[in-house]
Amino acid sequence: MLLGPGPERVDTGTGTSGQNHSDDFVQVNPLRKVPALKDGDFTLAESVAILLYLARKYEAPDHWYPQGLQARARVDEYLSWQHTAVRMSCTRAMWQKMMFPVFLGQRVPPETLANTLAELDRCLQLLEDKFLKDQDFLAGPRISVADLVAITELMHPVSAGCDIFKSRPKLAAWRQRVEAAVGEDLFREAHAVIMKAKDLPPADTAVKERLKPLAQLFL
Repeated sequence: MLLGPGPERVDTGTGTSGQNHSDDFVQVNPLRKVPALKDGDFTLAESVAILLYLARKYEAPDHWYPQGLQARARVDEYLSWQHTAVRMSCTRAMWQKMMFPVFLGQRVPPETLANTLAELDRCLQLLEDKFLKDQDFLAGPRISVADLVAITELMHPVSAGCDIFKSRPKLAAWRQRVEAAVGEDLFREAHAVIMKAKDLPPADTAVKERLKPLAQLFL
């Protein structure tokens, strides 16, 4: 699959297949993480860095990553915050609610899951109060890469059955605006893999061993 006319998408899945540990993948991303991008002889890791690289290379419309100093700073502010807040909370929720019991066959203590969901709720409140406020999008009146990164993370707990938008009408309206801005078909395509994660067959012993360090992190 291609991202634009040049870069090749090496792997943008969940990483549970183990392909990110192959010798070929390590040549692209020694960190052994997904996603990774290969554009000719140039390789790049980390999803945010990849998005910004593509926005600059293909001179994407200004609203995606604005040229204006303060407008861009708002996007950067969210991208800097989300790594240890929304991303971690969403990923932990998905793994503890779905991946551990379904994919790894491992029980998660109810109090651990409850604490994770409570932390996710706190992050969602900050997302609304600090970033969304009364705006249409996270960094202003038009959609930006901040919204793309945010919705991608939020769909992780949604895939595990967490209805995080049900009691948050402001956040639900924002999601609808993001989906409308990118197009319903593209929105579904972008999240197809993660939404099917619940259908993964149980992991074999080799995969479970490979995922042990990651599993400990998400517990």
